[in-house]
Amino acid sequence: MDTESTYSGYSYYSGRSRGSHRHGERSRDRHKSRSKDSRSEKSVTINTPPAEPLLGDSTVRGEQVQDDNWGETTTAVTGTSEHSLSQEDIVRITKDLEDSVGLDCRRYFTLTLAVILGLLVFLTPLAFLVLPHLLWPERLQSCGTACEGLFISVAFKLLILLLAVWALFFRPPRAGLPRVFVFRALLAVLVLLFVISYWLFYGVRILDSQDENYQGIVQYAVSLVDALLFIHYLAIVLLELRQLQPCFSVCVARSTDGETRHYNLGQLSIQRAALAILEHYYCDFSVNNPALLSASKTRAAKHLAGLKVYNVDGEFPAAPAEGPGNNAATGLAHSQSRAMIAAAARRRDSSHNELYYEEAEHERRVRKRKARLVVAVEEAFTHIKRMQEEDQKKAPGDVMDPREAAQAIFPSMARALQKYLRTTKQQHCHSMESIQQHLAFCITNNMTPKAFLESYLTPGPTLQYSRDHWLARQWTLISEASVTSGLKDGSVFLLKCVDFNLVVTTKKIPYIQMSEEYIDPKSHKFVLRLQSETSV
Repeated sequence: MDTESTYSGYSYYSGRSRGSHRHGERSRDRHKSRSKDSRSEKSVTINTPPAEPLLGDSTVRGEQVQDDNWGETTTAVTGTSEHSLSQEDIVRITKDLEDSVGLDCRRYFTLTLAVILGLLVFLTPLAFLVLPHLLWPERLQSCGTACEGLFISVAFKLLILLLAVWALFFRPPRAGLPRVFVFRALLAVLVLLFVISYWLFYGVRILDSQDENYQGIVQYAVSLVDALLFIHYLAIVLLELRQLQPCFSVCVARSTDGETRHYNLGQLSIQRAALAILEHYYCDFSVNNPALLSASKTRAAKHLAGLKVYNVDGEFPAAPAEGPGNNAATGLAHSQSRAMIAAAARRRDSSHNELYYEEAEHERRVRKRKARLVVAVEEAFTHIKRMQEEDQKKAPGDVMDPREAAQAIFPSMARALQKYLRTTKQQHCHSMESIQQHLAFCITNNMTPKAFLESYLTPGPTLQYSRDHWLARQWTLISEASVTSGLKDGSVFLLKCVDFNLVVTTKKIPYIQMSEEYIDPKSHKFVLRLQSETSV
């Protein structure tokens, strides 16, 4: 069994190389196996782990155990193909581990550099003020009132700069981008060069000469803090204000069901535009449900299974001699083939009727199950009201909490809710535990039955569901242009996940020319002339 489960192209070629063929064939087979292995290592990329699908199907997770009443349709996936490992799988797992380690190292490395640069920036003005007192304190001139006032200015400016840097740069990261943020890297390089140039000037003109004018040294430190505040203002303009004005309209379409949304974005790079689109996706798009596509796939497979292809122009067995009988047999075979093809075409043309009646039957079943569910939920909430009235008459220790009340009335609506979710293909999105928690939440906040059913009758945004049902570890950005380049008119890029892709098309918002037309207020005046013989 192990040998069969690990069967792959690599093992096939390597097995042939150990056969009893000639030396030339063995060498060629070994060359094929090496080339096949090298191709798999170069072309295979793991975007997200297969063990964490975007919808988190509970049917393939062993740790999510539900009771028999709720999970009676649960199926188990078995077979050696689910657990087999080939050489390509080993390469994928290795690359996934390397990518995850590389992302973590890059994130901590960037954070370490930012902390070191921040400490250098904040300690430099203090070092400018402290070093003269440590190296030549006896030669320094006394600091007057104006000099002491500059100390207060430096202290408050450094405090303001510290709070501003913390608010702008030291925020929790929203995502890990594939490339470095260009503007942030340029600002970091600018600050580093700026501080180094100040240190060079300080070392040459102050440390070497041991300047005695301490007030001038303090003013030099104040100028450094002022320049750092201006650089921070430049960072706000480049990182926050530049992207506020909308310049592009992006169309985001999901590859599975074609759901589309449109957003307006500013001057952003492709990778930051992809991040903004993903943030909108989790709030605006409904959760991806592959089960809704299974009906159309089943119908297409059934239709294709009934079709047969006949070789009308193919060769038939030759007769021993040419004659009218042989020609008649050939003509009969051709006519039969044409008749079969015409019948298949007529069957294909009538498939729209099957689709129409299937959709009508599905809608009828959904309405029927919905009516039963609404009635069951209303009766359950009526029972809750009666229980609340009875609880008011009981002692405080005998009153049920919302969790117990939800568990008490849930069996009365569980069957109707389960059938409705199966009919609408939503059973994998809602577990029994999540439904009971939602029911307890509605009871606690005194919500109506309609408010409770809204989460199940109308598919909500992706964030409405549990994180296990939609959270993906990694998205893959696919773009022909560099991801650090800005958006352009006609740019197209792809956001790839395990189950689907998001296709993004960019259009530039057109330039709008407005003109003004002056209307004379006197042009609206008119005179009503009545004839004397007009009857009033």
